[in-house]
Amino acid sequence: MSKKLAAKASMIQFPGDPPAPAAAPPAEAPSEVRSRTAPGTMAHFLVAQSAVTGEVESLRSELKKFDGAVPTRKLDPKIIRRSRWANRHAAAFADQAYEELKGEIESSGGNVQPIKVRPLPTPDEQGCEFEIVFGHRRHRVCLELGYPVLTVIEAMDDQRLFAEMERENRTRASLSPWEQGMMYRRALDEGLFPSQRRLSDALGVDLALVSKSLMVARLPDAVVDAFESPLVIQYRWAQPLSEAVQRDPDGMLQRARAIAAHAGPRPAKAVLEQLLGGPARAAALQAGPVQIGEGKLAVLWQAGPKGAVRIDIPAGALTAKQLAALQDWFKRALTPG
Repeated sequence: MSKKLAAKASMIQFPGDPPAPAAAPPAEAPSEVRSRTAPGTMAHFLVAQSAVTGEVESLRSELKKFDGAVPTRKLDPKIIRRSRWANRHAAAFADQAYEELKGEIESSGGNVQPIKVRPLPTPDEQGCEFEIVFGHRRHRVCLELGYPVLTVIEAMDDQRLFAEMERENRTRASLSPWEQGMMYRRALDEGLFPSQRRLSDALGVDLALVSKSLMVARLPDAVVDAFESPLVIQYRWAQPLSEAVQRDPDGMLQRARAIAAHAGPRPAKAVLEQLLGGPARAAALQAGPVQIGEGKLAVLWQAGPKGAVRIDIPAGALTAKQLAALQDWFKRALTPG
C-alpha cells in the first residue's frame, strides 16, 4: 500500500475506536498586550493625565516670565496715518534732534522703541488702516528710510488718544509752547474737552501752563510769522504779547509784518523787543505779574513801563467793608503832605 493510501486509511474512524484527538488551533501572530480591565484602563489614563498636567504647569511657568509684556507687530508705515490731534511743526522734522533720531534708527535697522497706533474702523481714502497715538517722528523716519515700523496696537477713544499723546510728548521730546498750545486749542475747539479746567484735570497738567500755551497758540498769525519759527516762542512771552495785541492791535500787526518782511536773521529776543515797542518796554512786560498772598486773597502785582503799577484783586476776595478800607488807605497814602 502506498504511503498516500495509508494516510487516508488512518483518518477513517471505525466503530469502537477511541475518539481522535482534536486538532490544535492555528498559532496567532503576536500582538500588543493591552489591559482590558477597568483598573488597568484607569491606571493608563492617570499616567497620561499626569504627563499632560506636568507639561501645562511647565508652560504656565514659562508664560509667567512674560506677565505685563506688550505684544508688538511690524507694520508698513504707509498704512499708518498721522493723528488728527498731532501738531508738530514742520521744523520738528528737520532739526538736529530729528537727524540724530534718524541716524539711530538707521543704524539699528528699525525703531527699537515701538510707536503706538489704534486701528481705524475702516481704511481711509488713502488706504490707511491705523492712526498714530504717539511716535510721529519715529513713524516719519521709518517712512523715509523704507523700514517697517515696530508698533503696539490698541483700540481707544479720542480722549484717551489725546491724553496718551500729550503725556508721551511731555516725557520724551517735549513740544514747543506753540505746538503744545495748538494741540490744546484744537482739542477745545473741537469739543474734546468742555473747558480748560477739564482738559487740565484730564491730563494732569497745571491749569496755568494750559492757559499760557493757549495764549501762544491764539496769537495772530502775523505775530507768529514775525519769528523765524514758532518753535522759538517761549511761555513767558505769551502774556506780554497777548496784552500788546489787545492794547494796540493795528500797531502790533504793522510791526509784525515789517519784521517778517526783513530778509536778514531774526533773533527771537530781538523780534520780541520790536513787537513790544523797544527793549525797556519789553523787559517790563516780560516781568509779568507777581502773586502776593494765597488762595482767595491772592493779588497780582504787575510793574509796567515808566514805573506804572497794576494791581488785580480777584472778584469776591474782599468784602465790601474791606474794599472800602483799602480805598481809604490808598487815598490817605497818595495824599501829599
